[in-house]
Amino acid sequence: MRWIHAAGRGLLVLVVVLTGYVASGARAGEDPGGGRGPLTLATAGDLTGYLGPLLDGWNRTHPAEKVTLVELPDSADETRAQMVTDLRRGRGRFDVLNIDVDWTSEFAAAGWIRPLPRDRFPLGAFLPPVVGTATYDGRLYAVPYVTNAGLLLYRKDVLAAEGVPPPRTWAELERDARTIAPKYGLGGYAGQFLPYEGLTVNAAEAVYSAGGTILGDEGARVTVDSSAAREGIGFLVRGVRDGWIPREALTYKEEESKQAFQEGRLLFLRNWPYAYAVASAPGSPVAGRIGVAPLPGSDGPGTSVLGGSNLAVSRHARHPESAARLIAYLTSEPVQRQVLTRGALPPVRSALYEDPELVRRFPYLPTLRESVLKAAPRPKSPHYDQVSLVVQAVVHDALIGRETPGSAVRRLARELAGISQR
Repeated sequence: MRWIHAAGRGLLVLVVVLTGYVASGARAGEDPGGGRGPLTLATAGDLTGYLGPLLDGWNRTHPAEKVTLVELPDSADETRAQMVTDLRRGRGRFDVLNIDVDWTSEFAAAGWIRPLPRDRFPLGAFLPPVVGTATYDGRLYAVPYVTNAGLLLYRKDVLAAEGVPPPRTWAELERDARTIAPKYGLGGYAGQFLPYEGLTVNAAEAVYSAGGTILGDEGARVTVDSSAAREGIGFLVRGVRDGWIPREALTYKEEESKQAFQEGRLLFLRNWPYAYAVASAPGSPVAGRIGVAPLPGSDGPGTSVLGGSNLAVSRHARHPESAARLIAYLTSEPVQRQVLTRGALPPVRSALYEDPELVRRFPYLPTLRESVLKAAPRPKSPHYDQVSLVVQAVVHDALIGRETPGSAVRRLARELAGISQR
């Protein structure tokens, strides 16, 4: 799950005490009823420990609607598997689900999560693109909780010494990765190219940044067979073939790529904002020498894939009214502020990205906001897990030279068509 990595394992666990805030007009000690009562919130592992103390704030003011936090494995695949098992069996172990944004369509299409009334939540206060990740077939099935977008991290000291600005296009990125990086003993560019969900994200960003798409109509239409998709996949393939993307990057997930950049082995890195925060922290070998910019594209700034997570109510929730009230609390402005300052997770509330105090503490916020506003979701499909596996397999084969960009795109189109017809 992309939002988990945004916190970063290297950050200190910070404790937050939230008191005095009551969502949706609830009052402390209010008698439950009409769907109110205790809840469980299921989430992937909370790597910074911020969420338990945050929920303590709710529990103190809502004694009849106490929330029990259930932490599932750190792995997105394992978290999804446990959630799906519970939902399929109808056991109702989990009431509120903190789900990766790309699971919303799948869970909604399967009938595992409840549709939600739009007027119950302040969607107009959110960054507009994040709302789209919470909808399926025109209905709201979840509420955005945290967001994310890929950024380009770069060695600003190296570029300053060469007198060049950060790259805005693929051509500029390739030129600098080819010519400048070797002069300083650095690898040129890396992303997350191991065949896992991160490769799906990197491949989608390449296709989108060339002006292409992968699926349309909620997964019913395959759109990947295009010159834009061939250009995007070709950009990555060329990088590996010509060496300005180190072959070692084919083994990178988020942490491995962040570590390579933090150890001073890369000039450019595509990663989530957490990597900037960790690599800039005191004691990092590159602290004070890192810049951040939007991802480059084929002829200008590119398109990032939206990361993050949404909060959904299980179809089997015991107390759906309390579940909706908890979601309103977690997406309120005071709590969203703490999600950023204590959990190091990008909030969904637009105003927080323009708060001068927060921008001073988190200087990447303006760039992140720009990237989120231009970002696009991963391909929406009720069979997203299968879609992602196909993208990973085909693009990996192209990166290691088993497929040309053209044949990879044609194969993607065939295999995705088979999934969309199921």
